[in-house]
Amino acid sequence: MNNNTHISPQQSNRKGFRWLLLSIAVVSVVISGLNTDDNQPEPYPLVYPANFGGRITIPADNPTTREGVALGRMLFYEKKLSADNTLSCGSCHEQKLAFTDGKAFSVGVDKSLTARNSMALVNLLWVRNFFWDGRSPGLEEQAVFPMTNPHEMGQSMEASVRKLQQVPVYGTMFKKAFGTANIDADKIRKALAQFERTLISADSPYDRYLAGTYQPTAQELRGMNLFMEPPAPEKGIRGANCGHCHGGPKTFKELFHNNGLDATPKDSGREAVSNQAEDKGRFRVPTLRNIALTDPYMHDGRFKTLAEVLEHYNEHIQESPTLSSFLRGTSNEKGGKTLLLNQTEKADIIAFLQMLTDKTFINNPAFSDPNKSLKQ
Repeated sequence: MNNNTHISPQQSNRKGFRWLLLSIAVVSVVISGLNTDDNQPEPYPLVYPANFGGRITIPADNPTTREGVALGRMLFYEKKLSADNTLSCGSCHEQKLAFTDGKAFSVGVDKSLTARNSMALVNLLWVRNFFWDGRSPGLEEQAVFPMTNPHEMGQSMEASVRKLQQVPVYGTMFKKAFGTANIDADKIRKALAQFERTLISADSPYDRYLAGTYQPTAQELRGMNLFMEPPAPEKGIRGANCGHCHGGPKTFKELFHNNGLDATPKDSGREAVSNQAEDKGRFRVPTLRNIALTDPYMHDGRFKTLAEVLEHYNEHIQESPTLSSFLRGTSNEKGGKTLLLNQTEKADIIAFLQMLTDKTFINNPAFSDPNKSLKQ
């Protein structure tokens, strides 16, 4: 028996045609895949503990990508974004100081001082209103203020664009991040925002305690309890009520308070933005992440140490019409007018606050100034 199957010329032609179509389809898919890899930025993995919650803010028109973050990191440390090429975002936000600068007020290109203390840049993914007065509704908008302020970096966005256009590496990086080598102000602020959203601090001893991998000392535990508890002397409960404003795992709540710094506030704070008289002297409650590294404290940097901060809340709250109500008459003693923590309790609270220092955050190479030779 002949086992060979007879194929007619018509069948052979049809079979060859099908193989040709299949081959074209396979090649098209491969080319398409190569084009996708070449042209589409890769999503950046934002990793954080589940207890931080999902209330994050990423605009639909500025997804966080590896290429965008790499560009934003370069721009964050780029001194060409300042009028005299001496300042960058990183000048006032140093990683080793949890992205502050250790000064009450920062020095701008015109050698004048900023109006307020440089805030820490940390866990911005969860923040919705930026600056001490909350005037900026997003990181993209926030980025423009320090770059263009004549008393900070002091340069127009148009001038920044022109300078970056003279550096070949930026054309390549903008193309990778945004699909075009065209540099403009919109892409600059978007790239900076992408990088800043990656500044996540989640590995302090306090985080490890919450995860069950760190055992606090007795002093740290006492301080933690005092931090979280409101005082209730009638029940024999002593506390500092710090958690009322500063929250839980992220140690941050998006609130604005008048915390009794002055009877007559010199800085109107939130009032200048809201135009509401009840906001006079109110400022954003800052995160306490890495707080032991971010001195001096308050919007005007008036307190040099955590001990001075506790002294203020313990004994020196100033009465004013807009003083936040929970600060009035809060005391650990019946009939007391001030908090009245003792020296041991204050030391315990400071021990807890030092638990919030995240050494992996301040040493993370992904947040540091990239190889400067790339900018030449």
